[in-house]
Amino acid sequence: MRRYLFPVLIGIVGCAILVQLGLWQLDRRDWKEAMLDEIRQGIDAEPVPLPADIDPSMKYLPVTVAGTTSGAEIDVLSHTKEQGAGYQIVSRFITDDGRAILLDRGFVPQDDRHLDRGPTRLQVTGNLHWPQDASGSTPAPNLDENIWFARDVDAMAAQLNTEPVLVVASFVQGDNQGAEPIPVAIEGIPNNHLSYAMQWFMIAATWAVMTLALIWRIRQRSY
Repeated sequence: MRRYLFPVLIGIVGCAILVQLGLWQLDRRDWKEAMLDEIRQGIDAEPVPLPADIDPSMKYLPVTVAGTTSGAEIDVLSHTKEQGAGYQIVSRFITDDGRAILLDRGFVPQDDRHLDRGPTRLQVTGNLHWPQDASGSTPAPNLDENIWFARDVDAMAAQLNTEPVLVVASFVQGDNQGAEPIPVAIEGIPNNHLSYAMQWFMIAATWAVMTLALIWRIRQRSY
């Protein structure tokens, strides 16, 4: 029996650790789903006028703003499933009380990028946002062509001389000049914990099978 003790012990301990990791991922899934539900409720809450003091803790806050675009904009490379490649139009927006902010008006197809989008009056319902679009491989903006590869609130605000405040439009009244709003949504927030849990459980099952195979081989050698 002693020759079985070590592989059995390793098998039990290994399986226990792997199963525990799977259960931990299930707990993480529940936590993430609760967080996503809270974010969803925040996104869909009743909009309020743009607050006087704004900081990133207000991310997803629904707001209403009225004012006029200045004609200055940043074109952020983007795409949609329906229209393919194009740009998200981030405009310099002057509110009725004189504040200059960033307004993500939505998506235009690639062929419509250079259409005239001069000053226009808009009433907007949307959400405050501090998107994290960039990764380590995201190129720096091509300022000569006014093409950006990710939204960066601070950098865009410096470029357009606005407050570091971005409103992502979900509904626009007025001439939005062909831009189709892309509302803030939770679909882009990953929640892969269930698949991670299943991977740990599969590894645990494989570990158990390998342990049984080792015990069988030891047993065969004893004959």
